Amino acid sequence: MDLFNVYPINPINIVKAQGSTVWDSVGNEYLDLYGGHAVISIGHTHPHYVSRLTAQLNDIGFYSNSIEIPIQKELAQKLGEISGKIDYRLFLCNSGAEANENAFKLASFHNNRKKIVAFRKSFHGRTSLAVSATDNPAIVAPVNETDNVVFLPFNDEQALINAFSDFGHEISSVIIEGIQGVGGIREASVSFLKLIRSLCDSSGAVFIADSVQCGYGRTGDFYSHDYAGISADIYTMAKGMGNGFPIAGIAISPKFEASFGLLGTTFGGNHLACAAAIAVLDVIKEENLLENARSVGNYLIGELKKFDKVIEVRGRGLMIGIDLPSELGNVKKDLLAQNRIFTGEAKPNVIRILPALNITKEIADIFLTAFDERLKA
Repeated sequence: MDLFNVYPINPINIVKAQGSTVWDSVGNEYLDLYGGHAVISIGHTHPHYVSRLTAQLNDIGFYSNSIEIPIQKELAQKLGEISGKIDYRLFLCNSGAEANENAFKLASFHNNRKKIVAFRKSFHGRTSLAVSATDNPAIVAPVNETDNVVFLPFNDEQALINAFSDFGHEISSVIIEGIQGVGGIREASVSFLKLIRSLCDSSGAVFIADSVQCGYGRTGDFYSHDYAGISADIYTMAKGMGNGFPIAGIAISPKFEASFGLLGTTFGGNHLACAAAIAVLDVIKEENLLENARSVGNYLIGELKKFDKVIEVRGRGLMIGIDLPSELGNVKKDLLAQNRIFTGEAKPNVIRILPALNITKEIADIFLTAFDERLKA
């Protein structure tokens, strides 16, 4: 049997990792400023992370949600404290797409409605309803197509007001990334997020804050939506939550009632996944990584704006998009091939920087020097 070929693959076999450095099978060293799509939040093989996972695995790695799992409650308590959502409740699952699927279902159960408002260039996952709310027809199979999802222009307040005026009583939920990742690091404005909150309040719709990529401290706020000074009804999270171990969740406001069988999962919230997530929260708190994401991110953004060949620098904290002209379309590939630096990309020509939250200014300078070299090459 061979692999089902669905990814374009760089011919690099990474076999070892530490912090923001990775090594391939022939000994080449690389700087990782992408973390496998914003997954590596506290650095590769962080000692506390390795220790906590090893200890847990030596006790028990998995049992289903048919028994008491106290480590789930420990995770929920720590997440509530660090995120500031103390009165929210946590449902644990396995991936960002699954988190968004459950958020949509919970909203629909809550208000008995079907319509979802999503936004252009959004990405919410690849499972059935999550991909239906993703603005990319190429990955939406015919079976995923539904009239229940309405796409509106991102940050267009009048379009949103018109939608609620036209069919607000039908809207079950509004889902928005605080900063669009795949969409090119585009930030929802403060006024737009506040408008969503206001319209959801007046209509009975549910505000879903997709924090799968832009959350978990990446922007310097725990959830990127927090900078608008509002609270969503449901926060979905995944990528940085387990530092590479598959875990996801939704933080659910007190307005929702739980009942047996409403949501469910086999693997979600298993002992080993919770140990990974707790280790991440420990490191975020103990190493003050929210502040580090803000300070190093501000430094990087400020320095990148000085390059005259850059069209625009977007983002906040350590979620950064560098918009380049088409003639510099080779820069991302050359950073990897010539400077051995992993970065991400978004169409048409945006380099995405999504490093571990504990990178240093010295690491930032290594990237800035290499980036300067590529622009001059």
